[in-house]
Amino acid sequence: MASAAAAAAPSKPEVLALFRSLLRTARAFCDYNVREYAKRRAADGFRRNRGLADPSAISAAFSDGKGQLEVAKRQAVVYSLYAPEVKSVMELER
Repeated sequence: MASAAAAAAPSKPEVLALFRSLLRTARAFCDYNVREYAKRRAADGFRRNRGLADPSAISAAFSDGKGQLEVAKRQAVVYSLYAPEVKSVMELER
């Protein structure tokens, strides 16, 4: 049974691809605060799960991350429909 759980665990390239996808999706947000929050949340989630060793826990975290990616993609589309007219102070050129 342990080998079946190990086979379901994602590989390191799959995990890194998920992380890159989350960061890429975060860049799609028009609002600076939401964009930075999405980046920070992705990094924090991966940092929190870095030490997982149990294949079933890794699979569960990976599945949760994929779900979060789908939610973020949908939110990015919705946020783009209501993009702010002015940029954040953090985005203004000096």
